[in-house]
Amino acid sequence: MIDLHSHILPGLDDGATDLADALEIARAAVADGITTIAATPHVREDYPTPSDAMESGVRQLRAALEREGIDLELLPGGEVSLEQLDRLSHDELRRFGLGGNPKYLLIETPYSDWPLPFGEIVLRLGSFGMTPVIAHPERNSAIQADLAKVAGLVRAGALIQVTAASLDGRLGSRTRASARKLVDDGLVHMVGSDAHTAGIREVGLSGARKVIGDERLARWLTESVPAAIVRDEPLPPRPTPVRRPGLLARLRGR
Repeated sequence: MIDLHSHILPGLDDGATDLADALEIARAAVADGITTIAATPHVREDYPTPSDAMESGVRQLRAALEREGIDLELLPGGEVSLEQLDRLSHDELRRFGLGGNPKYLLIETPYSDWPLPFGEIVLRLGSFGMTPVIAHPERNSAIQADLAKVAGLVRAGALIQVTAASLDGRLGSRTRASARKLVDDGLVHMVGSDAHTAGIREVGLSGARKVIGDERLARWLTESVPAAIVRDEPLPPRPTPVRRPGLLARLRGR
């Protein structure tokens, strides 16, 4: 599996505090079946991570993974807040390209309010050749009250990434319901861990795959789409959903 959302780089944000933390996340990722992980430190007012610091952190952690014999490919990236989009140059934004692909940018969804120009921001990024990947919208209270907001972003050209811990219920029942509804409605393109430490939103992509139930869809969300982004290939079509039997049919099948 490929995880395109983690806070594995030590000392840059509220994720891994030191190298030991980062290596613990890496070992957990490998144990979970992840072969590739993107380092996506926060780029926002409280953690204004420069691209130089992100790139240096990736180089240093790659060297540490090799020394420790941890078989995990580490890629660059960043989780950019909305207010930073107007403060950073186009070149700087591209350096934060998701998985090292300057055509995709991971955008952080606010947790409570809903910025009115969100759709306009999506269109603006598209105007200079970047596709926004909207991180964890299912955790936003305004979206939980009106999931149609996500459909509008998808129509504008955005991709949607939900958090594994949302799907399996670790972030609460309301968040779980929103995440599963978005998946069922065909509005989700990827699942990411958003891992901060081994004990905070730990990796858990394999658990999310089990919750999804449809193995072809789970593989598309955790392997096929992220792989296409990393390789700069066209996104594969979403697999036709497996039709689940209704309650009466399931009862008759007993």
